[in-house]
Amino acid sequence: MTAHIYVHIPFCKSRCIYCDFFSTTDVGLISRYVDSVCHEARERRNELQGQRVTTIYIGGGTPSLLQSQDVVQLMDCLRSCYDVDNNAEVTIEMNPDDVEAQHHSSLIANLPSYFNRVSLGIQTFDDGLLRMLHRRHDANTAINAVNTLHKHGINNISIDLIYGLPGQTMQIWEHDMDTAFGLGMQHLSAYALSYEPGTALSRLRDDGTITPVADESMAEMYDKLCERAEAEGFCHYEISNWARPNYASRHNSSYWYGHPYIGLGPGAHSYDGQRTRRANKSSLHDYMQRSNTTNDWFVLEHLTDIDAYNEAAMCGLRTASGIDIEAISATFGCERVDYLLHAADTHVRAGNLLLANGHLRLSRNAIMISDSIMADLMAIE
Repeated sequence: MTAHIYVHIPFCKSRCIYCDFFSTTDVGLISRYVDSVCHEARERRNELQGQRVTTIYIGGGTPSLLQSQDVVQLMDCLRSCYDVDNNAEVTIEMNPDDVEAQHHSSLIANLPSYFNRVSLGIQTFDDGLLRMLHRRHDANTAINAVNTLHKHGINNISIDLIYGLPGQTMQIWEHDMDTAFGLGMQHLSAYALSYEPGTALSRLRDDGTITPVADESMAEMYDKLCERAEAEGFCHYEISNWARPNYASRHNSSYWYGHPYIGLGPGAHSYDGQRTRRANKSSLHDYMQRSNTTNDWFVLEHLTDIDAYNEAAMCGLRTASGIDIEAISATFGCERVDYLLHAADTHVRAGNLLLANGHLRLSRNAIMISDSIMADLMAIE
């Protein structure tokens, strides 16, 4: 089995109102932080037990705040500590305004030397909505960023969009889709806006400043996207992800199929591919001072059979291929398969789940109610 690496870069110039990821605006610490990540990588260099790393993902936060020397240090360290495949998929998340601000910098010029895939956090091409979200870029900057990456030899570009934004009409959403598909991207991630507890967005909703989009409108936006992506030749390989043939995210797919991965940085998670998960605590101070403190800076979780089955069922149902019945049987036994099929029966008869070729998968019409269907398939004993 292959292995994977995720590196969390928890720095942002400012926080978007919907974000609940661990991050800080203290960008002056970036160089010291990269030193700390490299220290963790060296500490954990034997953890993958010689498994070949086939994907690396630098996420955040805002990894595009890294300077060229930071990227060189980080990527050279990862390749020295782990057995990274020469054809590994190596992704960095970037903000459009950082791409344009560094258009002529050594970071952008040398980007293809270290990364063969870029994920751009665009969210929308509507300037009013971008201001409402506290994004730092405008629509023209986003468009120019894609063109700049193409000019510098990045031929695998993923774009993130959000639907269901307050004030986002179907006309705005269709303009977002027109613009995104017109830019020659290879991959699209599109997410329904969620109101996470403690975010500025949730507070604006709670005090009546903004009004959430109706569920029916969000479902219509999703349906329109499915239709448009199919017409553009994109495969709908996971609930929130579409790709041109052979451009599905190998890194994200590793999570859904239960491959082992190491997560580096505060708030990052790891999984051994068996039954043990590790979560680094979300404290930048503790993380950077961990060699000088007796405080635990990560926690371990050992999955029970029920935990592991529930994760396999949930992740499998997110994918286009669905839950592999034979794999469930091989890992958890025939009784668990009987439980799964019994729990799924009502949804199969209703047409929400499709059972064919040894797989149980969501029908297209059921994707918007997938959370409740997944809940029905979960085991409690």
